[in-house]
Amino acid sequence: MRARTAVVCSVADQGVAALTNILVLVAAARLSTVAGFARFSAVYLVFTVLLGVSGAYTGQPLVLRRGGGEDTRGACRTAACFTLVAATVLGGLLAVVCALLPGSTARALTALGLVLPVVLGQDIARYAFATLHAQHLALAADTLRLVCVMAALAVQPHAAPAARLVAVWGLSALPALLLSAVALHRRTAGAPVALRPLLAKGHLGRRFVVEFGVGNATSQLSVLGLGAVGNPLVVGALRGATTLFGPLNVLFTSATGFGPPLLGRLATDRLRVRATAALAAVLALTAASWATVLALLPGSVGRRLLGATWPTAAALLPATGSQYAAMAAGTCGLLALRLLDPRTTLSIQVVFSLASVAFLAGGYVVGGVPGAAWGLFLGSLCKAAATWIRVARLRRRTPARDEDVSAGALPAAPGTY
Repeated sequence: MRARTAVVCSVADQGVAALTNILVLVAAARLSTVAGFARFSAVYLVFTVLLGVSGAYTGQPLVLRRGGGEDTRGACRTAACFTLVAATVLGGLLAVVCALLPGSTARALTALGLVLPVVLGQDIARYAFATLHAQHLALAADTLRLVCVMAALAVQPHAAPAARLVAVWGLSALPALLLSAVALHRRTAGAPVALRPLLAKGHLGRRFVVEFGVGNATSQLSVLGLGAVGNPLVVGALRGATTLFGPLNVLFTSATGFGPPLLGRLATDRLRVRATAALAAVLALTAASWATVLALLPGSVGRRLLGATWPTAAALLPATGSQYAAMAAGTCGLLALRLLDPRTTLSIQVVFSLASVAFLAGGYVVGGVPGAAWGLFLGSLCKAAATWIRVARLRRRTPARDEDVSAGALPAAPGTY
């Protein structure tokens, strides 16, 4: 597939996947009672965490592989088999434990356990197709899933219990999983399956899971903790502001999870770093433009989006827009580091995630809720600066890699399988 077509298909696929998540929540909210939607949202949050862990452990190391040889095809086949086995074991345990517990939430978690192999298996196929430079297959499968899930939810009765909605949502991904399985089998036929390396001590997925946990847990818990010990309104204000930047989160996730196969097509590390820097500039400009558009929205439109939270969220747009521009630089810096040496990102994630918590708390003490938002910006800015400084140091230390590649030597595939 040509690079331009691959980029278009990859971006379109991320848009379809994000749209699916949004429409599922909207449909569930319309079908459920207030209590029922709260249960569905809680279960969906559990799924989101499990999805992130699965992508970090299996998907992200996979997309760092380069080349389309038998080793890469075997890695894709192995990743799919491992995910299905792990999701079946974990989902079975979750279903058995929750089946013994009373309450509607427990029943919904039981349903999640039963459909977990379907939804996680379909997701890992997206990483495999990206690695195999077959982004059009991921787009086809995700489009099929969108159609099936919306059709399935459309025929559900009003006030349907959360367990039923979770089961319908999960099983509706089965056609997309079958399509992905057939396409992946054809692309990787004859390649060996080796599950043991995925459990080895040096597997990159372990580091990426820690990064995922640190990066997500610290940001979520710090805001919740600030609301608990300080002003509870800070949680709604900050969450309202970040919700408005949801489309950018999709772009950042796409860059981290599915950018490596596209950038890996470039011949040298120098070209990859330059392309990543250009991507950082584009994403930062997009963040600034989006913040400007939001700032110019009439108050009536803003209240339709966020209700009573709009005035406080609107006041934070300059800080949040600046934060997302800094996040664009930081995300692309981490992407460049993963292409150069994926073992260098963990320390940056840990140190600057904790630094962001300190900036958040310090900003709140100094300037209240706006100060907290600017504190998050400072944390993201420092993280972005640290990542690009590390990129520059790595490029100075390993200039010979470009010469080796230019001479025809193939770079070693990062990660352990």
